Amino acid sequence: MKPLSRTELAAVVAAHLPKNSFVNLGIGAPTEVGNYLPPESGVMLHSENGILNIGPRPHAGEEDYDLINAGKAPITLATGGSYFDTGLSFSMMRGGHLDIAVLGAFQVSEKGDLANWTTGLNTGAPPAVGGAVDLAVGAKAIWVMMDYFTKEGTSRIVPACTYPLTATRVVKRIFTNLAVLDVTEGGLVVRECVPGLDISRLRDATPGVKILWSDDCKEFEV
Repeated sequence: MKPLSRTELAAVVAAHLPKNSFVNLGIGAPTEVGNYLPPESGVMLHSENGILNIGPRPHAGEEDYDLINAGKAPITLATGGSYFDTGLSFSMMRGGHLDIAVLGAFQVSEKGDLANWTTGLNTGAPPAVGGAVDLAVGAKAIWVMMDYFTKEGTSRIVPACTYPLTATRVVKRIFTNLAVLDVTEGGLVVRECVPGLDISRLRDATPGVKILWSDDCKEFEV
């Protein structure tokens, strides 16, 4: 069993985005998703610092650091893209105008609780929730993109979050480097997975969380 790389996971997320949807990509790994959207998808990417219709990342040597996303990474602007102030940007986020927000996370509970802005540890950097709360409660659907395990080998999917919460019961789908899981009332349902993943191994690695196997579960194609 071989986990997906970050770029492979980004391609999986991109393939799931509905055509012609308005999508915010959170800081970090989710920004990779924009590099795998085909032009015919019609997906318009939003950044909370005031940009709509972001294109793929620029080629090396072609970066313009006056054109950056909310994480200060250089971007390109697709045809028809626009700039606006953060007041209008947050109105889009809070007003239900975004179909999906793809966010990173430290933890996600089996009920869809999201913890993605701080671990609560004093690492010397001041915690900053940014636009995460606005996205979590304003977007029509929240998808999380993250590694299944921490660097210490513990599951990021937990019965209940132990880190400070961003929002409760907002996550609809969890994309990990091992599997894609939907959050349902009956538990987390595995929809896609890496070849060779065993459901009993996944359950053992995620204690206290009810994990179900979809009848039509398929293997990743990357």
